[in-house]
Amino acid sequence: MRWLEQEEMAAWRSFLDAHQLLMTRLDRELRQGSSLGLTEYTILVRLSESEDRTLRMATLAADTGVSRSRLTHIVARLESRGIVERQKSDDDRRGVRCRLTDEGFALLAQTAPIHVTGVRSHLIDLLDDQQITAMAGIFTKVLAHMRDLPPDGEDIR
Repeated sequence: MRWLEQEEMAAWRSFLDAHQLLMTRLDRELRQGSSLGLTEYTILVRLSESEDRTLRMATLAADTGVSRSRLTHIVARLESRGIVERQKSDDDRRGVRCRLTDEGFALLAQTAPIHVTGVRSHLIDLLDDQQITAMAGIFTKVLAHMRDLPPDGEDIR
């Protein structure tokens, strides 16, 4: 076992604490200014960026880091509001696809400025160009590593 050095531990802990506080603040600001929380907003963003504003539920769960059962509940709530709709997958009888409706896209467009303002004021505008470039490089590398890992439930050794 190779323990973290003092500076590594400080970096890790500051990342953990800052991430948690940032996500909590962004969620609160979205909820105060719109009818969406951060998880719902993230789901709508992923759908808006996909072809035909549609994704398989399994893909949407993986892309957002939400469990399939939690995603099902969130999507059911969004569907009851006319923001998304679920459809049987044409190419896979067991698969279900989630589609962002025009009403959902309009809500996303209305809500996006609240989110962007929060991201700017609580992260981006605190950093200089060099720090943003470094952050992009760091998290692009971490993201690639995480996406290369076997899916949950598979042996990682």
